[in-house]
Order: sequence, then structure tokens, then C-alpha cells
Amino acid sequence: MRTMKKLLPVLLCLVCCQVQAAKTMTVKDIANGTFAAKTLHGIDPLPGTDQYARISDDGKKILRCSFKTGKQTGVLFDVENTLGETIKNFDGYVMSPQGDRMLIRTNTEQVYRRSFKADYYIYTIQSTKLEKLSDGGKQQVPLWSPDGFQIAFVRDNNLFLVKLLYGNAEMQVTKDGKFNEIINGIPDWVNEEEFGHNRSFCFNADGTMLCWIKYDESKVKTYGLQLFKGARPTRMAYDTYPGSYDYKYPKAGEDNSVVTAWSYDVKSRQIRQLQVPLEQDGYMPRIKMTSDAQQVIVYTMPRHQDALCLYAVNPRSTVAKLLIKETSKRYVKEEAMEGVLIGKSSILVPSDRDGYMHLYIYNSLGKVQRKIGDGSFDITAVYGYDEATGDVYYQAAVPTPHDRQVFVAHRNGKVECLTPKEGWNTAVFSGDYQYFINTWSNYNTPYVATLCNKKGVALSKLLDNQELVAKVADYGWSQRETFSFTTSEGVKLDGWMVKPRGFNPSRKYPVIMFQYSGPGSQQVVNSWSAGGMGQGGAFDQYLASQGFIVACVDGRGTGGRGAEFEKCIYLNMGKVESRDQVETALWLGKQSYVDAKRIGIWGWSFGGFNTLMSMSEGRGVFRAGVAVAPPTHWKYYDTVYTERYMRTPQENPEGYEDNPISRAAKLHGELLICHGLADDNVHPQNAFEYSEALVQADKDFKELIYTNRNHGISGGNTRNHLMRQIANFFKENMK
Repeated sequence: MRTMKKLLPVLLCLVCCQVQAAKTMTVKDIANGTFAAKTLHGIDPLPGTDQYARISDDGKKILRCSFKTGKQTGVLFDVENTLGETIKNFDGYVMSPQGDRMLIRTNTEQVYRRSFKADYYIYTIQSTKLEKLSDGGKQQVPLWSPDGFQIAFVRDNNLFLVKLLYGNAEMQVTKDGKFNEIINGIPDWVNEEEFGHNRSFCFNADGTMLCWIKYDESKVKTYGLQLFKGARPTRMAYDTYPGSYDYKYPKAGEDNSVVTAWSYDVKSRQIRQLQVPLEQDGYMPRIKMTSDAQQVIVYTMPRHQDALCLYAVNPRSTVAKLLIKETSKRYVKEEAMEGVLIGKSSILVPSDRDGYMHLYIYNSLGKVQRKIGDGSFDITAVYGYDEATGDVYYQAAVPTPHDRQVFVAHRNGKVECLTPKEGWNTAVFSGDYQYFINTWSNYNTPYVATLCNKKGVALSKLLDNQELVAKVADYGWSQRETFSFTTSEGVKLDGWMVKPRGFNPSRKYPVIMFQYSGPGSQQVVNSWSAGGMGQGGAFDQYLASQGFIVACVDGRGTGGRGAEFEKCIYLNMGKVESRDQVETALWLGKQSYVDAKRIGIWGWSFGGFNTLMSMSEGRGVFRAGVAVAPPTHWKYYDTVYTERYMRTPQENPEGYEDNPISRAAKLHGELLICHGLADDNVHPQNAFEYSEALVQADKDFKELIYTNRNHGISGGNTRNHLMRQIANFFKENMK
């Protein structure tokens, strides 16, 4: 015992020296990507083979590689070795169905979150010939015909067709496209943003017909974003007088685009309207090719989004037949629609009809043949369906809602886990389903990519991020710890926390709570992606280095725990979500190492909304909060997202009237609001109207506006500045 007493000061000294020896983090380190993990990206499996294509590390080539060995087996494209046209660099590519040609993308110009314009080139692999797809201006979402001899694309809201067998002859399919009025073949803003896609056209199976969705947004009201000269980039056109960007944005309860489906006969050039049944205010979220030239699949949803219908439509006769109808007493999740797989003789549809997201396989006549998934867990991604063997490859939230494992379900009902290591697993399968690349991480380990055979046996390691592991150790990062508790309403909630290095359990620390809280989202995930601002939660680690405990809890409405937990927020967004964050603060305040009088909260987008709702919930538990780009009244947000969970303001006035603006007088704690002035998603109107409500309620607050910045608030030094303001605000107000 005496020896131990003598050693104790020495041990404490060693611990202190280790803490002091850690490198000092700065916010600029995070903004500069110092802690960004390496990932495998651009893996493009070549159909029916054990090969994949990817862009080389130097960005100069497109390589062909083997799933079996992970080694390069050939060069498909070299920017420095082309005949005909020459380009200096490229941003991406689209492989032809036969694998003999590519579309090379360069000079990419972003439009919205998923849409972009670019210059495309047709590249023939064998001859290395490179030629322009079109001379008429940048193109959007080019698509190969199934035989690889035609390419359709959109330019200036119209569809065009290029025929390779006729000297790359270009023809204009539609002529009524007009900005802010008619869009052919690409979704309008709200359909792109909330249904998660950027192309609304397809060929039929033999390439004789081109089918598309038309969006008539002429009656949709316009929102104008004011633009200034700014910097990084500088817009000299607005040097003296500001300009504006005006676009169609349907807010909750307002007019949507009128959508219709059309077909074009490539040979006769005849255009027909497809007779797809749809309510006046309904949506057509997708149009897809099938293996039958006599039919394409058109998805429809009513405005309430409580049903998803899949119609088989003959593009020549225009006749539509209902194949599958998925219904929900609340709403059909967008993720369910995204996971639909249309095979040669079957259609796979995700559904939470039994309380959890499972998979259902229908035959070509729309009859259920098989169910995949049977238990209290969600299937969270579909990786493929091998119709020849009956094997279905998917990801599921197992063994806990915070983990992900990869599975294969066989036709005989047997299910195998291909990634037994606990944590977060994703997969990319080869075109012949004989191999897959598994990327794994957990709370405290950055991404490890492993090449596996179809049984899940590891063949080789492709990436392990050991340099980053060493780097975060040098900076003294703390381990992310998990916890659970039960609220006063009897709801079990799970969370994680990051404690300051050199944590002393006998001290009382201030806490900063980070959350997003949006429907179906998860921040409490056993993954390197957990935490605020990416890079393995580097911003959380920075705050911890400043003496804060950082904590995160997923409340009701978040994903991974089944339909009831997620959809209980229906018609009342923000009500239970804010309660659960307040309950989290109350629970944290009871811990011996937490100073209950110094608890803060912050979040971005929905997380900003819930920050404001939580700070004005009525129980004054928060000392300070930061809301970045927050919606402040759901009537200001778009139709598709808002009405999915809230219906319209006309139908649900009580739900809409409980919002940060109506709660302004109850705001408790110091508040910082941050917003981009060119946010096309959550308009700055939200911040302006909320700040006015605070002024009239005589509430003090601070507000930061970022010139010309969108919802991501980045560019130049912007992200560094934003993170520093968040950190400094908490340091100044939670002393």
C-alpha cells in the first residue's frame, strides 16, 4: 500500500505529461480536412463480371480492376492518350451497357444538391477516340440506350437524342422546355431534393422509345435569393447593385408542378402522353426501364404520400396497368421508393408494413412471391438481387439499431451474415456477385476496406487508415463512449459522449449536446461518421479539447428502431423531438461529473430547428444554443418534405402553429443563429422572420449571415469562420 502511495504522484505526472504532450487542435485543421479519412470511392462494378472501374488516384485515368485480387487489370481511359479531341482533366464517367464506350464528364457546373451541367465526350475504349457529345452547350444526365448506340440528355429543360450509327447526329426531342415553366426529363427543385434523384427519363428495353416525366411549374410560386459581389467566388456583376436568383419553390400547402409522363418513338418521331392515373396534386417520383420493350414502370404517389403505386405502362399504346400498391396509415418512406429493384421477371420493394423495413419480392404480375427480413430490425440498404440464384444482398440494423451488417438471403430461406464484425458495414458487390468490397468502421476506428468473397471471407485489405489512427492519437483524441437512459415518459434513448482528455470524474464539466433529430435520421451510429461536421467527429474532439463534454442522443422520430418510433412524430414535428432533448439535458445534469447549469445544444438544418424548439420547450435547461440554417416555421419549407410528415397547413393548422416563431417568447438561454443568404433549401426568410419574433418578444440573441452561401455554408474561409463562431459562442456563454 505504501509503495502504491509513492507511485501515485508519478503515475499522475505521467498522465499529465501525456495529456500535455498531445498536439493542439485548431478549428482551421478541421476546415482544411486535416482529419479526413481515406475512403474507396468511384467503384463502378462492370455488369456480369468480377471487374470494376475506378478513377486513378491521380485523377488522370480510369482503371479496370479485379474484385478477386484488388489489382489493376487494365486502363480504360487516359486523359493524356486520346485521339481526336483532347481534354486536360475530367470529373466523372458513364460506362456504356456493353462496356466498349464511355461518356467522359468535364467542366462540371453544380446546379442544386444533385443536379449539374457538364461537357460530355464520347470515348471509344479500343480506338481511344474522343469526340464531343454535343456542340450546343453543356448537357445534363446523359443516358445510354440499352444497345449502346444512342445517348439521350437534357439541355435547357429539353430532351435531345444523339445517334452514334448516324455520325453522332443530334436531334431535339422536345421543344417546349423553358426555365421556371416547363422541364422535360429532369426533376424540378423539390422533386430533386426530396425524392433524391436528378434524372426523369429512360429508354425502353430495345431503345426504340424514349420516355420521360414533364414538370409544368408555371403555377408554382417563385422565391428570390439576393446575390452580392462577395468573395471566393467573386461576382463582379453585382459589384454595385445586388442581383437575384429566382426559381420555383413550392412551399407547404402551395401549388406544385403538374406532372405528366410522355413517350417518343425514335423511328416515327411521334410523341404521346402516357395515360398514368394520378391525382391532380400527385407526384411521379420515378420512371424506369424494364426488360420488356412493351412496358416501362412509372411510380406515382398522392400528395399525402401515404401510397406508392407502380404502373406498368406501354409506351406505344400509352395504356397503364397497376402492378403494385404500397400503402401506409402515415407515409411511405422515400427510402422505400429508392430501394425498389426492377429485375427481368421480378420487382423488389422495401416496406415497413409489418412495423420494420423488410423486403418483398413480386413477380411480373404484381403478386408477392417472397419476404426477406423477419424480426425487429430495419433493412437499411439493398445491394442487389441475383435472379438466377435467388440471392438478395442487403444491409440491416443488426445487432443493434446503431450497427449495420451485410447479409445474403437465399431462395430457400437461409440467411447468412457476411460481415460479423460489430460496427458499421457497407458493401459494393461485383457484377457477378462473387465478391464484394466491405468498408467497416466503428465509433473510434476510421474506415477499413477489405476485399471479400461471396461468403464474406476476407481476401485482402485495400485500405486501413493507419496514418489517421496515429494522427488522432498524437492529438489526444478521446474515445467515444455510449450510454442509455429512460425518460420521464418511459422512452428508452441511446447516446454517445466524448469527454475531455484527462477527464476527472470528480470534476463537474459543461456539456454541449449535438443533434440532428430529423425523421429517419441517425447520429448515434457505431461508425466513424458519427458526430458533428464529419471527419470522425473532429469538431466534437476540438470542443472536448476546450474542456467540454460533447453528447448526442437520437430522440423519437429518428431511424433504425422501426416504424412506430420513427413515425410517432406524424403531424407534430418538433414536439416530442424537443422533449427528448430536454429530457437528455435533465438526465445529463444528474450525472456527478456534469454541471447542470452549463448545458448547451446545437444543430444544423433540422438540428437547428430542434435546437430552437428545445430551447423554448418550457423547461429552461439550456444555458446556450446555436442554430445553423434552421427552419423556423414549416409553412416556409417545401411541399414534398413537409407534407410527408405534416400534411398541409390547411389540414393541420395546430401542428404548424407549434414552431420556433410561436415559441419565441419562451426562448431560454443565449442564442446564436447562423444562416447562408443564398440558401436555396432552407430560405433565409426563416432566420429573418424568427429574429423579428425574438425582437418583438424582447429576447436577446446574436445572428450571423453568410453572403452568397447556400445550405452548406462553405467556400473560401467560410467553414473555418463558422465553426470558430460556434465554438467561441459556447466558450463565452458557458464559462
